[in-house]
Amino acid sequence: MSIAAATTRPGQVLADLLPASRAKDAVLVLGGAALTGIAAQIAVPVPGSPVPVTGQTFAALLVGTALGARRGFLSLALYALVGMAGMPWFAQAESGAALPTLGYILGMLLAATVVGALARRGADRSVLRTAGTMALGSAIIYAVGVPYLAAATGMSLTQAVAVGLTPFLIGDALKAALAMGALPTAWKLLDR
Repeated sequence: MSIAAATTRPGQVLADLLPASRAKDAVLVLGGAALTGIAAQIAVPVPGSPVPVTGQTFAALLVGTALGARRGFLSLALYALVGMAGMPWFAQAESGAALPTLGYILGMLLAATVVGALARRGADRSVLRTAGTMALGSAIIYAVGVPYLAAATGMSLTQAVAVGLTPFLIGDALKAALAMGALPTAWKLLDR
C-alpha cells in the first residue's frame, strides 16, 4: 500500500503512515520526548515572570498531533518523568519536581493527548481545524500551568495570569500559525 493511499483512511495521524511495529512506536515516543526536550532549550526569559518563552509548547502540540493520543501521551509522560528525575531538559536546562513551572509540563502532557485524539479525527488536515486544535491545546496547557504557578509561588491567580499567560499569547498565536501551515501542508503533500 502506498503512503498516498494510506492518507485517505479516516482515523489516521501522520505517524500511522509509517509501517506499524512496536519498535517504530518506541522510536516515535523517544523521538517525541527528545524533540520536546530540545525545543525547551529554545528559551527566552520574560522580565518579571518565572516562565520563559520556549519552543517546548509548540513541540508538545506537534508531537501529540503527529503521533496521536497514545504515543503523544507516552512521549510527554517520558519527557516529564525523566525531567523530574533529574535530566536537565526542561526550559533553561532545568529539572526536578519542585519547579513552579511544572504545571505547564503536566498541561502539555494532557494537551498532547487531547490534540492527538483530535488529529485522529482529522483536526490537523485543514487550516481552520488546525487553528482550533492548537488553540484548545494551548488553553489546556494554561488551564493546568497557571493555577499550578499560582499555588507553587504563592501568587494570586490574577498575578499568575499576568506573568504566566498574558505575555505568551502573541507567541502562541505565532506557534499556532506555524502549525496551521505545516500540518495541513504535510497531509496535502502526502496525498499527492
